[in-house]
Amino acid sequence: MESLKETLMQWLSNSGMSQEGINLTEQLGTIAFILALVWIADLICRRLFVPAIKKIVNRTHVTWDETLLNDRVLDDMCHLIPAFVANMLMPLAFPHTPILQSLLIKASEIYIIAAALRLVFSFSNSLHNLSNEREKTKNRPLKGVFQMIKILAVSLSIIFIISILMDKSPIDLLVGLGAAATVLMLVFKDTIVGLVAGVQLSANDMLRPGDWITMPKYGADGVVFEVNLTTVKVRNWDNTTVTVPPYTLVSDSFQNWRGMFESGGRRIKRSIDIDMTSVRFCTPEEIEAYREKGIVHPEDHLEELTNITMLRRALMKYLKENPRVNQDLTVMVRQLQPTPQGMPLELYFFSADKQWVAYEILQADVFDYVMATVPSYGLKVFQSPMGEDIRKMKKEE
Repeated sequence: MESLKETLMQWLSNSGMSQEGINLTEQLGTIAFILALVWIADLICRRLFVPAIKKIVNRTHVTWDETLLNDRVLDDMCHLIPAFVANMLMPLAFPHTPILQSLLIKASEIYIIAAALRLVFSFSNSLHNLSNEREKTKNRPLKGVFQMIKILAVSLSIIFIISILMDKSPIDLLVGLGAAATVLMLVFKDTIVGLVAGVQLSANDMLRPGDWITMPKYGADGVVFEVNLTTVKVRNWDNTTVTVPPYTLVSDSFQNWRGMFESGGRRIKRSIDIDMTSVRFCTPEEIEAYREKGIVHPEDHLEELTNITMLRRALMKYLKENPRVNQDLTVMVRQLQPTPQGMPLELYFFSADKQWVAYEILQADVFDYVMATVPSYGLKVFQSPMGEDIRKMKKEE
């Protein structure tokens, strides 16, 4: 290259061109040469390296490499390589104007940092997409971790750019920032605490996007749809959105309904109050009728059978034969401690369908049946006397 340059200079001198004209021609030729090499480097990267990488990726039997080395990542990589070539060749340009040469070198270095930051962002997004595709990590709240990586990348890029503009070592700037660590801790307090909380939530598998959580203290009762560094966003069932700081999920208690959805059913535990004055022994005619229903057992002492016993057995039989009740989990009809409002008769079972609407419909259907069945066994459901009841009582008196 030097011999070519000397030959060109000799030819220009013999043709009668002045030294100033020779210097200008030399600079223009050098700049054209650098631009040509940068263009060639970009062309080789896009026409040779990128197709070769794609070909290798498509031939592998795994899919993670296609996600990581997507078109965006490869395009950002192609922005970086020509920048390195331009930065290495920049000292050849403008040798007689050191100030301009220095400015161009700094500009190329800043561009390299910006291109590298863009590559880090696109690669981080690819990692996030890959984590969402993996069974083990797709339900983990990792978005905050990738956000923290981007924040660190931006912070380091700013430090390097400042060091380039000030002609100082990045290490000197980092040492200087150590004195301002207290201020930075205050500024990024929520971010740092959120990152730690996010790691704890992910490591302990306490929360995943898509989980139904309940936090009455913060008015949260719905599905988690986003977990990031500073907030956990919950879409309530009334379609309102509640944002909760991640560290509150670690420091305070919250209810996660994921276990219910992963189990075989959703629990229904509800009772009605039976008027105890309506409890009595069954008559022989009633026993025969109950025997036909299959709720009188051979080992029963018939004289000890009561109408509330028959009701419990009838309701148990109804639940056992109901296809919407999960028969692999506990199914039970039991009495609770009597209260001034009567004898609580509790139905304890699990809905096979865990969706909210189907769950509520089953619960309503079962207790519609219960309230309609109680009178047929000579029992009464307790309710506090109302105006009409009081008028009837006075009339009877």
